[in-house]
Amino acid sequence: MTKMAEVDPTRAESSAVTGAGVQSVDRALAILEVLARFGEAGVTEIAAELGVHKSTAFRLMATLEAHRLVEQTTERGRYRLGVGILRLAGATTARLDLVQEARPICRKLAADTGETVNVAVLSESSALYLDQTAGSSALQPHNWVGQHIPLHATSNGKVLLSGLDDAALDAVLGKLSTYTPHTITRRPRLREELDRVRERGYAVAVDELEIGLTAVAAPIRNAHGDVVASMSVSGPSFRLPQDRVDEVVELLMEAAAEVSHRLGWGQR
Repeated sequence: MTKMAEVDPTRAESSAVTGAGVQSVDRALAILEVLARFGEAGVTEIAAELGVHKSTAFRLMATLEAHRLVEQTTERGRYRLGVGILRLAGATTARLDLVQEARPICRKLAADTGETVNVAVLSESSALYLDQTAGSSALQPHNWVGQHIPLHATSNGKVLLSGLDDAALDAVLGKLSTYTPHTITRRPRLREELDRVRERGYAVAVDELEIGLTAVAAPIRNAHGDVVASMSVSGPSFRLPQDRVDEVVELLMEAAAEVSHRLGWGQR
């Protein structure tokens, strides 16, 4: 007889748990779609739509309700989408508004400098690039949109960190990895650098993420004056020596300020 292959019970259990978890997420998303379609529904109706037992639907509803993604209506046992959905949608809308307001200004800045212009936001412990515009001097630039980059080794990251208080700074900073010999890897030195960024109103990173790459960034603020994003100009270090950086910084700060004004900064 052929001996059957032994099954690792731990791996099998892990796979089962993973499968059940994915199924639960899929069902929870289906519930949100049902409520979006019908406006409101009871547990019995939701169970029928999902093809699951009523007790399963009830457990899923309880979890969604705990996260305020659904809420009960005045009629007991019926549910509708909750305010948590608005919070998530609001965050997405804010980013879309940012890109929409910044794009024409980024295009002009890229045209004026000839270099690549990026807009980034803080995303947990990294910077997330939302938009990019290439200038005339940028030949086939790397597309950073949708990518995450380290905070401590980039001009965009330094600007985003400069908007945080000490507690928030400690929360987002992990290990300060080394990318080049010029990368800042000691926290006291990084804090000193962030103080300079706040004082000057812009950040510079020369050969810190990649040898031969220079970037400068300035903050984009909302109506409350909070740093909600950063705008950067980057290019080869040979094309951005100190005197050229000084010229670019002036144009960059004007552009970032214009986007900030469009978002309501300085208008109250």
